[in-house]
Amino acid sequence: MQQQLYVGPYTGRLDALVRADAVPHVSQRSPPKHVHAGRKLRRTAVAEPKEGVGSAMQQIARQPGAEPPADLATSEQGANVLVILQPDAMSPLGPPSPAWQEVFEHQAVRLGWANPRFHLHIATPSSLPSSSADVQIGLVVGLREPEAAAAAAQAMQPVPTVLFLDCAPEYRQQTRLGGLPVVSKDAFAQAIARLVPWSKGKKDLELLQTLEEYWGRYESDDIYYMLITLINKFVTRVPELQSMQAGDLSTVQNMVNKCGPQIWALIKDPQSRKAIACLTKCADNDQVCSYRCLASYENPILQDFSLCILQKNNCLGLHAEIPMVPEVRPMTSFRGAPLSYEAADEIFIGWLGEKEWSWRVVAGQNAAYDQFPCQYQIFYHARNKNTMWYDPVFKVRTLEGTELWRRRHYRVKRGKVPGTFHFSVLDNGVTSSEFWRIADCADDMSWALFYYAGAASVVGLTYRGAVLVTPEGEWPAESQQQRLQASLDACGIKMWELFRVDNDCNICQGAPLGLMGDAGIQSITKVSEAARPKQHQQQ
Repeated sequence: MQQQLYVGPYTGRLDALVRADAVPHVSQRSPPKHVHAGRKLRRTAVAEPKEGVGSAMQQIARQPGAEPPADLATSEQGANVLVILQPDAMSPLGPPSPAWQEVFEHQAVRLGWANPRFHLHIATPSSLPSSSADVQIGLVVGLREPEAAAAAAQAMQPVPTVLFLDCAPEYRQQTRLGGLPVVSKDAFAQAIARLVPWSKGKKDLELLQTLEEYWGRYESDDIYYMLITLINKFVTRVPELQSMQAGDLSTVQNMVNKCGPQIWALIKDPQSRKAIACLTKCADNDQVCSYRCLASYENPILQDFSLCILQKNNCLGLHAEIPMVPEVRPMTSFRGAPLSYEAADEIFIGWLGEKEWSWRVVAGQNAAYDQFPCQYQIFYHARNKNTMWYDPVFKVRTLEGTELWRRRHYRVKRGKVPGTFHFSVLDNGVTSSEFWRIADCADDMSWALFYYAGAASVVGLTYRGAVLVTPEGEWPAESQQQRLQASLDACGIKMWELFRVDNDCNICQGAPLGLMGDAGIQSITKVSEAARPKQHQQQ
């Protein structure tokens, strides 16, 4: 896994800073000295940023679907979601492609991780509930036959928030958010909703655009984010989204007071301005969108800006902790013996010595971080025997069409239990902390499964994922599939949630491999001397 700078949650506020005309009393020829405080800040808008003082401030304040009304209940309140679908309809997720019913059964489990009081119920056109009065959110999925869609629409009548997804086009007009229709049949009303930025119709259309964008990617993580965005907006606060909420416009004043030179450098740098403009278009919890921006435009000036604003001064006042649900346990034995700290280290070090890398990633679960081409993992010991270094190397296809190699440098410390590790990395100016577990590893080291959960605290972001690794980046043998499936199940992950990594040899040549850190003075052979012979003694 490769963690990047998590700017997504704060880009709506920073957009005002990267436009010189949007910061009052700031000349284009001198560093910014003052920002007028006042209007309350909210989270990132989906709409394209517009120029000017007023529009820039509206961009900050107008955040659809981000912040629930003040009278919403706390997270102690539950949420009921009803999904109506055809039981035999196949989804485009995977491979292997699961039925939509299996997809939403899994989403029900994931919602339970967020809050045990969040419940998702599944119905079909032939088995509709007798009443949906206690349902707050409804989804109608893939019903294109008029009779089935009409029956589902009738069943959803009492539900205040309903989305029709992959249904006949005419049913999109029955979409409701918070009890009010979003798509009007009246052309004049639609035009007003699109053109008047402060109107509720405009905000609802922007929120619907975000939700439909999540859905249109057909990925498990994005469907989950769509669901919790709806719950957070219309039912009750979702803690993992609330952690992204910053303060008021005095936050911008604080940024300027503490990091004026870094802000001014960012304003003057075209590459950094591209990054912020790109990030501003991403919804707050859209890690896929924000990472694509960061990977495309990352540079030292943006890193210095983030290091000052976020890591050193935490100007946004955000906080997040590593998610510990689901509880994923490490493997307990390896090659017929209880897993020891030393054996766990050897599993991570893997094939380093015989090869220039420890492992190559075959597939990963996290939509934002695990799907890049040509992922190499390099683990090696630091001088402290209980500490290792981890250097992931991977290729990025930027938004401008170029291909670039990226490399990160993690410190790794052993956890309390063998097979558990604490990772930390300063990535683009922001520290990410992660808790990794060796979920499984074949005795012959032909494959391994590593599970992780992490947080970038100063930007209020949490994440989970897993990577399947092999020596050469090829899928494990057919004889291992049953065991692999069992290991994924123990991590709460479905096989169809994995992203296959492009390891084509034609694009993976020239990777910047080798060692960094305080072990960089050692040869690769020395680093792996103790590990390699042991790994082949027992087959």
